[in-house]
Amino acid sequence: MEAEDGGSNNNVNVNSSDDRMEITLAARQNSVEVHSKATKDANVQHSKWTQLAKRSTFGSMKIRQVSEELQRLAALSKRPLEKYDRAKSGAVHASSGFNFVSKGSGGTNWMAVENNFKKLTENTNGLLPRARFWECIGEKVVSRDFAEGLFDAIAKRKNIMGNSINKVQLKEFWDQISDQNFDSRLQTFFDMVDKDADGRISKDEVREIITLTASANKLSTIKNRADEYATLIMEELDTENLGYIMIEKMEMLLLRAENMEAEAPSKPSQEIKPTHYQVILRTYKDFQYFVAENWKKVWVLAVWLGIMAGLFAYKYVQYKNKAAYQVMGVCVCLAKGAAETLKFNMALILLPVCRNTITWLRNKTRLGDAVPFDNNIKFHQIITVGIAIGVGIHGLAHLTCDFPRLLHADEEKYELMEPFFGKDQPPNYWWFVKGVEGITGIVMVVLMAIAFTLASPWLRSRKVEPKNLKTASPSKNPDANSPIYLKELKRGLEQILNKLTGFNAFWYSHHLFVIVYALLIVHGVKLYLTHDWYKKTTWMYLAVPIILYACERFIRTYRSSIKAVNIKKVVVYENLLALQVFKPEGFKYKSGQYMFVNCAAVSPFEWHPFSITSAPDDDYLSVHIRSVGDWTGEMKEVFSQVCQSSPSERSGVLTAEFIKGTNNTPNVKVSIDGPYGAPAQDYKSYDLLLLIGSGIGATPMISIVKDIVNNIKAREEEENAIEDGTGKASGTDSNYFSPSTKKSPGQSSASGFKTRKAYFYWVTPTQGSFEWFKGVINEVTDADKNGVIEMHNHCTSVYEKGNAQSALIAMLQSIYYDKHGVDVVTGTRVKSHFARPNWKKVYKDIADKHKDSRVGVFYCGPLPLGEVLKDLAAEYSNATSTKFDFHKENF
Repeated sequence: MEAEDGGSNNNVNVNSSDDRMEITLAARQNSVEVHSKATKDANVQHSKWTQLAKRSTFGSMKIRQVSEELQRLAALSKRPLEKYDRAKSGAVHASSGFNFVSKGSGGTNWMAVENNFKKLTENTNGLLPRARFWECIGEKVVSRDFAEGLFDAIAKRKNIMGNSINKVQLKEFWDQISDQNFDSRLQTFFDMVDKDADGRISKDEVREIITLTASANKLSTIKNRADEYATLIMEELDTENLGYIMIEKMEMLLLRAENMEAEAPSKPSQEIKPTHYQVILRTYKDFQYFVAENWKKVWVLAVWLGIMAGLFAYKYVQYKNKAAYQVMGVCVCLAKGAAETLKFNMALILLPVCRNTITWLRNKTRLGDAVPFDNNIKFHQIITVGIAIGVGIHGLAHLTCDFPRLLHADEEKYELMEPFFGKDQPPNYWWFVKGVEGITGIVMVVLMAIAFTLASPWLRSRKVEPKNLKTASPSKNPDANSPIYLKELKRGLEQILNKLTGFNAFWYSHHLFVIVYALLIVHGVKLYLTHDWYKKTTWMYLAVPIILYACERFIRTYRSSIKAVNIKKVVVYENLLALQVFKPEGFKYKSGQYMFVNCAAVSPFEWHPFSITSAPDDDYLSVHIRSVGDWTGEMKEVFSQVCQSSPSERSGVLTAEFIKGTNNTPNVKVSIDGPYGAPAQDYKSYDLLLLIGSGIGATPMISIVKDIVNNIKAREEEENAIEDGTGKASGTDSNYFSPSTKKSPGQSSASGFKTRKAYFYWVTPTQGSFEWFKGVINEVTDADKNGVIEMHNHCTSVYEKGNAQSALIAMLQSIYYDKHGVDVVTGTRVKSHFARPNWKKVYKDIADKHKDSRVGVFYCGPLPLGEVLKDLAAEYSNATSTKFDFHKENF
């Protein structure tokens, strides 16, 4: 590439962005020499005006204002007056990305800012306080601390002495912030750093801006080490040991950091097909992909609906030909048809939660090729809908139709019902309610309603909160409308909701099923219209599923009681507990599976599922438990008491290690049950992987990544063993392994290792989360010499690349990584990314790199992102030759 030097007419070949930056710096240094005389004149002028100001009769406020302005002008005169052509310097990409507001939030957003100004200044006489500036320009656009820094910098430049501005001044502020001129934006940023307006940035000012930007991006580690990082930046930029740096140096570093992060141009291959395709063809292709992706679910649901329809029709026809139909009419047919589907569904609903059986079927049989075992919990939830509909039809048909007909039947018609209800005709509804059939039915409905309600996502996850509290009659209670009263009322309601909702409420209420099934059997025996025992089929439906489920619970209890689990290591972070236990004898599992954990010190009855984060070859089992509820919070507190502060770790991290077979063991007892199958365990079916974890959802992916690393090491050892034992003679079987390299049963073997490439994306909102798997990430970078695993760590609390609020973090990241090979955000040897990934670009890049391939996409995290990733998998599978098979973890 060729670039034109601003000081001559010669063409200079520039091979890199660093060369362009050196030319830029040289041009600025030449400008400084050319204008050195102007600098001296400005200093002399400043001195004269300062003396005149001291002798002036104006007030002290005016003197200070004039002095500061002249000082600023003198500082500006020290800077080069001649601007260079940035397009010729090759810095266009970086300069276009340095913004104070998010992309797309330019001057067109002034209307929103103006509306915010009106709301915030209703009671301030049209003046916007500095503390509300953040809210006015947009809470989602800029952080509060950074907004106040911007306010101070622009106010200083415009000689505004107070802490409030009017609408006209706000418009000037907004124009300055949203200005698309790079020099203007860079000058504003420099003014934020240059607190004393002397045109130079000292180490103290660098430390202050690091603290400010770290706070804005919620990077506590960087904030705590601000002095160390300020020293590093000064060493990098102040090469002459002057004790300060100029704006040119900062710009050079900024451009370097931006150019290092510049995205490669998108490849034109495998673009999404244009939208002008015929609608019919597009619809056909969408339907074709839907069938290919969901045929397992479709046939299972079709069979389930078909069975229910058949049972309903069978009972309907049966009772239509009975004497009861003459009295009760079609209502009895509806009630009995719904009852038959209820028997079937009450039996079927137990099968999807028989986890041991499902794990055995998916591991030992080929049923997984036709049955969607990954969606067992979803099917369990669908069956509950069928049960609710059946209960509704059965109950309403009885109470609103056939019972009233029976009560009002004449003597002639009632004679047909005497064999079932006796010679005396029921006088009222109470006759039905007080009977065994009525009592068992009502109690079952109440218990099922409680269990279904507390199992809803809103109550189980405690998403229901009291909002917008207002009192009905403030005159009777003067304090009722006070903020303190409303706050206390809200806190009281939240405590009540916390007691009545959450996982504990879900777990205990679901165990009401024991009573429900007992009542259901009694209800099925005491039927009004059936007296022959062999026609009372409720127990026949329930016998096998109940026995199977009872065996499941017995196995869980037996297995957890005989497996002595010894704790190996405990690490307690700010909001997470990392627990390692020695692997019990015979415990075999696959990466991606999960197990249940019980801690008697917290609750002897509760078992909670957690993904196994260790690899099958490890001699221990590990889980990572995030504190998000009562049980997990108490677990963290219990193990915090058995830990000691670790001097080698950061403040706030507790750790404890224990040796098996010694007296140095904790008093806390932990039991485990598992392993159980999960979607992620099928990753070995693919040679191309896209692993995505959001927050704590990275746990199953970490196990897979560790397993891949162990297989890489094992394959290298096997290859070395083959070379040492048999040499490289032709005809050597590639699957031959010497006895010393064979794995024991249950361990992963490199012979079955087929992963060619794995893309791992970990998206987390907090910097501290990266500490959880720091060792694993570094181990991957050391062991993966061939680049099989491509790791992408995204910290969403940091503003996106190109935002001025993260510019200094990017500069610091660039310097520190070049010097130490460690990322300042994650503390690992993998360079992190800012903000959320562009998922469309992720899918497109993989599709371009791996044409005519099948990629296994495994995701664990919040449902909304899962829906986005699933839709993108369908979109790019349909539009490109690369097929993406999406799998989501479900507990």
